[in-house]
Amino acid sequence: MAKESMKARERKRQKLVDKYAKKRAKLKEEGDWEGLQKLPKNSSKIRLHNRCSLTGRPKGYMRQFGISRITFREMASQGLIPGVKKASW
Repeated sequence: MAKESMKARERKRQKLVDKYAKKRAKLKEEGDWEGLQKLPKNSSKIRLHNRCSLTGRPKGYMRQFGISRITFREMASQGLIPGVKKASW
């Protein structure tokens, strides 16, 4: 499990991205690069990092499900993810 502080930091970044999205788009459209530089660094979408919604793990993230590969495997084995079953031949 990721530290709670890392999860909180990521949530804080997401809020900043949402807050400044329209303003950032407007400044980009106008070509006001100095105005863009005055915005907070963490308001840029590129600074976000995908994390598992259950454990907060940053690596092995599966976009389609929003969880890490380890959590996915556990949930699939328990039959908690509809339409997914373990392959065996």
